[in-house]
Amino acid sequence: MGIESRGFILGASLAIRLGAGFVLARKPGKLPAETIQESYQKEYGTDTIEIHKDAISENDVVLLHDDLLATGGTMLAAYNLVQKFAPKATFINFIIELVDLKGRTIFPEGVDVSSLLCLEGE
Repeated sequence: MGIESRGFILGASLAIRLGAGFVLARKPGKLPAETIQESYQKEYGTDTIEIHKDAISENDVVLLHDDLLATGGTMLAAYNLVQKFAPKATFINFIIELVDLKGRTIFPEGVDVSSLLCLEGE
């Protein structure tokens, strides 16, 4: 699953490489079929993401991907949205993590979160 919109680029490439399906997590009103949504707090207000209601099943293993882990709010909302489907397993992946913002700490204990590049300092 890739989060709008930069998560679509590498997320789709990862899905092709893994031979897996690909789910889009988008802002409300952008997807063509019936959706399920999750709202979350951002620094400047509330936002919402949604996915198709039939996008994930209990037998799926889900890799959530986005380009950047900063405070983690958007990805936590995506994770919570995926958990409503009770998949077999869920993994979270980022290209870049801004370590000083401690976004990784907001995910529940035991959730596998990985980043390709971890940046510290100003």
